[in-house]
Parts: sequence; structure tokens; C-alpha cells
Amino acid sequence: MKLEIQIGGRKRSLEIGAGAPSAAGERDGAGGRHLRAVLDGKSIEADVVQLAPGIYSILLGAKSFEVRVEERGAGLIVNTRGNNWTAKVADPRQWRRHGGTLEVEGRQQVVAPMPGKIVRLLAKAGDAVEAGQGLLVVEAMKMQNEIRSPKKGTVERLQVTEGQAVNAGDVLLTVA
Repeated sequence: MKLEIQIGGRKRSLEIGAGAPSAAGERDGAGGRHLRAVLDGKSIEADVVQLAPGIYSILLGAKSFEVRVEERGAGLIVNTRGNNWTAKVADPRQWRRHGGTLEVEGRQQVVAPMPGKIVRLLAKAGDAVEAGQGLLVVEAMKMQNEIRSPKKGTVERLQVTEGQAVNAGDVLLTVA
């Protein structure tokens, strides 16, 4: 999949899946993907794990990044290591079709992205949910963070209750 992206005022050419068996990359068995891409003519490889909708852990060479991507108007806000960039995809339908709202496949465990307290449950076991729909709210450092569904499906198992403390990485619920 070829994309033209303008980020930080600079046009970039990105071809995801270049040299890989599929445009989405290879699954690594841990819920992540090993991606091969060409950025401005330079080959890169990365391991990517989606921690929560819009939040990714990316291992690029020996460097690790947590990247947050948020749709804003006709573009994206990309945040990593305290830096924000505005990005625009030349054909946003291409991004949405292949990346922006790409649903993960199969049963997905939703994990706490940070330690905190469950302050509100927005779904219960057996509820049908859409990709991106709010499932619960975690409060951490006096900020409330809505945790969203990674896919369309059914809440199979809810493993937390309101008021419960959670650690980063704890399984909160499963969507099948």
C-alpha cells in the first residue's frame, strides 16, 4: 500500500508492506506485526503492537517508541516522546481503508495501557460493540482515559469492576 503523507510540513512517501508477504505485515504470534516498509526510498523494518485503539508500541531497530495517533478533522495528530506532529494523508480513504480504522482479527484481549483505577464500565459481558466504541474508563494521574474496542464484536468476558485498581498490561476484557 502506497501513501503520500505530509507530516511536520514535509511530504513523505511511505510504502507499507514493501518486500513483505502482505501489506499488513506478518503477525508475530504475540498480537503484533512485523512490518516492512519503504520511507522516502529507504527500507525500514519495525515491530508494532497496538496497545489500545490509537496507541502503538513500535520497536524500530534498537529504539522503542510509544506512539499515539488521533484523527483530527481531515488529518491526524501523532504524538511520541512528548512531541506532537500534524499529519495529512494524501488520500484519507486509503488510510481509513488500510490503517486508520483497520480492525484487528480474532479474539482480542483489551489491556490496561497504564496503572490506574476503573471508574466507569461502558459495556458488559454479552454486549455487541463496534470498533472504536468506548468500553470502560480508566483514571490515571487524575486523568480519565476511555478504552475503546479494537474491533466489532461481542464483549466475551469482563475481568474488572468499577473501583478496581489495575496495573499496566492487566487484561480488562475480551472482545470476540
